[in-house]
Amino acid sequence: MADFKKHTSKKIIKAIEENPQESRTEWLLLMFERAGKKKDNISKYQFWQHHNKPIELWSSKVIKQKLDYIHNNPVESGFVTEPTDWKYSSARNFAEDHTILKIDDIGFMG
Repeated sequence: MADFKKHTSKKIIKAIEENPQESRTEWLLLMFERAGKKKDNISKYQFWQHHNKPIELWSSKVIKQKLDYIHNNPVESGFVTEPTDWKYSSARNFAEDHTILKIDDIGFMG
């Protein structure tokens, strides 16, 4: 898990830094840097949380519950009013909008 987090955090931060269309670059990097300063073992940015609390996705009902939770995060944070309003949310795909992300019928990236 540590290797996965290290690899993906570097890739995602690089993508944020290099994306000219990302209007929140400075704010995002500031938030990652602020989180990193709270930990002695972080050199600059902290992207992932340090704890690992895996949840077994053992049924379609549990998968749907977790997807609903993820889809509602931007709503709960006050960024959007509907899950489908978040540009990079797979909630859009479940509403038959496949213009941004490509996913399979379960919800995994295609």
